[in-house]
Amino acid sequence: MPDLTETDFALLRGAIDVARRARAHGNHPFGAVLAGETGQILLEVENTVLTARDVTGHAEANLIRLAYAQWPRETLARCTLYTSTEPCPMCAGAIYWAGVGRVVYGLSQEGLYALGGEGSDGLLLHCRDVFGHGRHVVEVLGPALEAEAQEVHVGFWTQA
Repeated sequence: MPDLTETDFALLRGAIDVARRARAHGNHPFGAVLAGETGQILLEVENTVLTARDVTGHAEANLIRLAYAQWPRETLARCTLYTSTEPCPMCAGAIYWAGVGRVVYGLSQEGLYALGGEGSDGLLLHCRDVFGHGRHVVEVLGPALEAEAQEVHVGFWTQA
């Protein structure tokens, strides 16, 4: 796995901060950041599953809806999506179809499920496996900063 840069770590920490905001706003603690090829932040998006009463309101899916409406696939192919937790199969599909070229994530699915997190009752399918069945490459880096990414979930799933 290629090494993450200081910019990658900073932007991943930004996604974790967005996850904190999602939790503070009454949602599941997941956040996503889209950065352009030079590391500039294009979008920051929270999970909205609970407040919007939409099971597809995952941070990554929300981000992809907004990004795909604003930028062509050619631009998204040069972007990196930073996410506090490994994308679920639904979000990985959305990322793939939008053409995002790179994903960096914090907490692994196993780490989330060990906390009793969302989806712990099934669909343990890694984003690398979803992307691996496609015709174009999505570079995936993670888990990274897993202990920091886990902190935002502590205590949430036992009360949810």
